[in-house]
Amino acid sequence: MSDTDSFIEEVTEEVRRDRLFGYMRRYGWIAVGAVVLIVGGAAWNEWRKAEAMERAQATGDAIFAAVDQEENAARVKALQALDVPSTDAQVVVDFLEASHQVIEGDSAAAADTLDALAASGTDMPEIYRQIAAFKSVTARGSDMPVAERRVILESMAAPGAPLALLAQEQLAILDLEEGKTDDALVKLQALIQDAEATESLRRRATQLIVALGGELPERPVQAVGQ
Repeated sequence: MSDTDSFIEEVTEEVRRDRLFGYMRRYGWIAVGAVVLIVGGAAWNEWRKAEAMERAQATGDAIFAAVDQEENAARVKALQALDVPSTDAQVVVDFLEASHQVIEGDSAAAADTLDALAASGTDMPEIYRQIAAFKSVTARGSDMPVAERRVILESMAAPGAPLALLAQEQLAILDLEEGKTDDALVKLQALIQDAEATESLRRRATQLIVALGGELPERPVQAVGQ
């Protein structure tokens, strides 16, 4: 390489360096700002996660403290006094409250608690509404007219509904209350044959069929791997 070429290359490199420094002086604040935003955003996100975890732990501690009362009535009052920050936590509190109200012998209050849960805001998952409505019917029992219970349970017993089999079991019990033994046996036999039925549900249906003097149907053949 000649001295002329070397000189030109040095000058070119110097010009590039000057341009680079010029760009850094002019636009460097953008890069610094971007770095600050990225680091700050990450720190904010971690803080929010830590705060959410802390709130969840505090809520869990409060719930455990409420149900750790010695008297059942005190547990109900403690659960009613809780102010929880999320919909999911409120669902847990309401179900626990209703459960302890039933234990206390106040099925009407339990049903009211469950009805309020079933009718709560639109941010409530539908499955929770269904469970609350189902438990409300079973909590009221014979205090609710058979016709009203049947309407609610039939709406839950549609094929594919999440509580369909449990609703069908309750409908069979309603048939027995009305003296419709044959109708009850048909429903119970269908439950035993349903491939989606759990073992505990089949066991209850079997016991009722035997007690009623009915015939047990054959169990469905399970597919390989199920």
